[in-house]
Amino acid sequence: MTGLGGKIALKRKDAGLTQEEFAEKMAVTRQTVSRWEAGTVLPDIDKIPDIAKILGVSCDYLLNDSASEEPAGRRAAKSVSRLLAQLQGKLVKLSFFEDELDIDLFNTSCRVLDFEGNWVRVEADLKKGRVEKLIPLASVRALEIVKEAE
Repeated sequence: MTGLGGKIALKRKDAGLTQEEFAEKMAVTRQTVSRWEAGTVLPDIDKIPDIAKILGVSCDYLLNDSASEEPAGRRAAKSVSRLLAQLQGKLVKLSFFEDELDIDLFNTSCRVLDFEGNWVRVEADLKKGRVEKLIPLASVRALEIVKEAE
């Protein structure tokens, strides 16, 4: 696949995202994503950095037809993804970068449900009840495994 639309479709599928899930993260409709991928419409230029971040690629990769290889950093990210996958189902405490703090999950144990590209889906029991959140991995400083009560 070549062209911007083909690259979006390929990397979205590699990330395990449906068009609808990707559209939700981009705050657009599924039909918009479908048109991007078909090449009938191009995304607004200001959306390119968000697309790149969600798909874990560079803007250069998306926009430059001669950039057909994944950046070296992406290969390293796949190794990290394998490590993170081992946390699925585990109880963890998340530490956030100061400017990315998620106040709901501050000093709270939560269960890792799964990883979706550059995002982690967690579940936590809060005063307001059980909540499920999708958190960008870039905002997480550390994940500490919490020993579960027997």
